This record gives sequence, C-alpha cells and structure tokens, in this order.
Amino acid sequence: MKYLCLVYSDERLLHSQPDSPKDTECHTYAEAVQASGRMLAAQALEPVRSATTVRVRNGKLSITDGPFAETKEQLAGFYLIDAKDLNEALQVAGGIPAARVGSVEVRPVRELNL
Repeated sequence: MKYLCLVYSDERLLHSQPDSPKDTECHTYAEAVQASGRMLAAQALEPVRSATTVRVRNGKLSITDGPFAETKEQLAGFYLIDAKDLNEALQVAGGIPAARVGSVEVRPVRELNL
C-alpha cells in the first residue's frame, strides 16, 4: 500500500536547533529507504515564501502569493513510500531525520481508477 509522509517543520528553526538534521543525514536516510525498496518518490520543497496558492470561488480564479494558511509549521517535503501496512509506514516516518524538530504526517494514498 502507498503512504505519503508529509514532513512539516518551522522553516525559521529547522536548521538552528541542536537536534536539527544536516542535509547529509537526510540524504543518507532517503538512500536507505530507497535501497529497502520502499521509496517511490521523495523531494524537499523550496521555502514557503516561494509558494503560490490557487483558489476557485464561484467560478472565479484567485491566485495569491504565499502558502495556503499561516501556521507555525510549513510543509518542507515528502516521501511517497510503499509499505505493507500502516505500522511499517510509521516506522519509516519515524526515521525521517526532520521528525526530531518537526512532524511527519502519514496518510494512505487513495488509488484512483482512471
């Protein structure tokens, strides 16, 4: 089953806390998940200031600079993994280095029959 692990952190604090992961640690962990055969995709995101939000209300397109909502933590990246069950997905998510200073939301992917 596919799971999306959404990595959230406070961009201002991500690399400044004592327990903050280094880029090399993040790459090493991603490579380990890849080598295990569970990695389908993973990417880090550019800072939230680069975001653009699109909404359609009453048929009218609205485009605004910035993230969807003001929050303490921002979406920093994701892992799309293939795991046998939620427990295995949670183990993978728990190993993501950024989980030490932020959070990782794990959600099953709903398969679309196209």
